[in-house]
Amino acid sequence: MSWIFATLVAAGAQTARNALQSSLIASLGTLGATQVRFVYGLPFAAAFLLLAAVFSGDVIPAPTMPFLAFTVGGAVAQIGGTALLLNAMRERSFSVATTFNKTEAVQVAIFGVVLLGEHLTLAGAAAIVVTTAGVVLVAARPGFELGATGVRPVAYGIASGGCFAIASVGFRGGILELGDGVYYLRAATTLVWALAFQALLLGAWMTLFARRALLRSFALWRQSLVAGFFGALASQFWFLGFSLTAAANVKTLGLVEVVFAQVVAHRVFAQRATARELAGMALVVAGVALLLLAL
Repeated sequence: MSWIFATLVAAGAQTARNALQSSLIASLGTLGATQVRFVYGLPFAAAFLLLAAVFSGDVIPAPTMPFLAFTVGGAVAQIGGTALLLNAMRERSFSVATTFNKTEAVQVAIFGVVLLGEHLTLAGAAAIVVTTAGVVLVAARPGFELGATGVRPVAYGIASGGCFAIASVGFRGGILELGDGVYYLRAATTLVWALAFQALLLGAWMTLFARRALLRSFALWRQSLVAGFFGALASQFWFLGFSLTAAANVKTLGLVEVVFAQVVAHRVFAQRATARELAGMALVVAGVALLLLAL
């Protein structure tokens, strides 16, 4: 059951990363703040891989073509999911897109069955639906009106969730393709390859089309380094979870992140949860409990 611990750590670290990234948006813009998790996270991921190799005493596994296909596909899908959310932001309907983005856990389960042939029990499927409903309830902000925003933000949200779902399944597929070695070494190896490709791809894009934000992130290297560390830490534990169980289990349990985020909002920003948000968090907790009982 080590994947439960790994997932909870990942959700907590991701909450910290999101808070740190949000503080960089004013200076770097959304795209600039996003690339911090890749460019500044890569050195930490490489350090994690080195530690894993030393601790395990094994050789770092060599990449295979199926491994690269899964990992690079997951890396591209993750960037695509981010780009779709950015498009939603430009539509001035970010809350709608974000709400439908929370269907990611359901889509992870579907893609896991289709692409990896993973088994999904009826109780597990019910847990995913209940937890996702709770997250959608929390994410649906005031002014959430489908008729007022049109179909495009909804499409962006669902497509974004689909991209993130494909990314999770792709990363798990990459880890599985590395064979039967030590699980944490396979997870760390996959993370380094994914972040390296993402840093290269997004870095090249920003060099061509958003050079000012890229240079600004170098000027703010201290803040970016901290955000990159928490991004790499979160990703490392997500990947550890993927190496131990189905991606659907990991992403469903990972939805407790919304509860963590509400705690941060209350403690740090003195924001109170509404009755709707409390009801949504109760559904999240109930869904997670159902998931754990179904295992």
